[in-house]
Amino acid sequence: MYFEDVKRYITTRRGSVQDAEDIFQDTLIVLVEKLRRDNFQLTASLKTYIVAIAKHIWFKKYKNSQKETFVTEVFSNEFYLAVDNAVENEKTYWERVKTAMNKITGHCNRLLHDMFFKNKSAAVIQKEYGYSSLHNTQNQKYKCLNQIRQAVEAEKKVELGG
Repeated sequence: MYFEDVKRYITTRRGSVQDAEDIFQDTLIVLVEKLRRDNFQLTASLKTYIVAIAKHIWFKKYKNSQKETFVTEVFSNEFYLAVDNAVENEKTYWERVKTAMNKITGHCNRLLHDMFFKNKSAAVIQKEYGYSSLHNTQNQKYKCLNQIRQAVEAEKKVELGG
């Protein structure tokens, strides 16, 4: 069910479908090991855990000059702490995206959701939204992304107390 997310991440970062399959298998093994631990608490969605673990394993493998990362190497406390941090970072990222999406207009929210989460092409968006050209579609996407940028910048100013 979440393999497609892992595959998309790996293949857009110089990995192959085979790499994605291997990473996904390692991810599931790590997840099962985490579930077996007495102190495990689910603090994010299952998807967040899977994607974060997969990203962490891929980064570790890629950082080690494409050396094979065996699951037995990663069953250390340091690895699990790093996985926990990766999950928190992943959760934080998606929370920031969700917060930003809630601060833009409904039209932009739907448009960006269709483009980035449903992977609809610009041509499909043009037709569904009634834009007169692909250029207008791209302009609207740009305007909506600017709304998100402004929302994120405003949030940063609030966090910094300014």
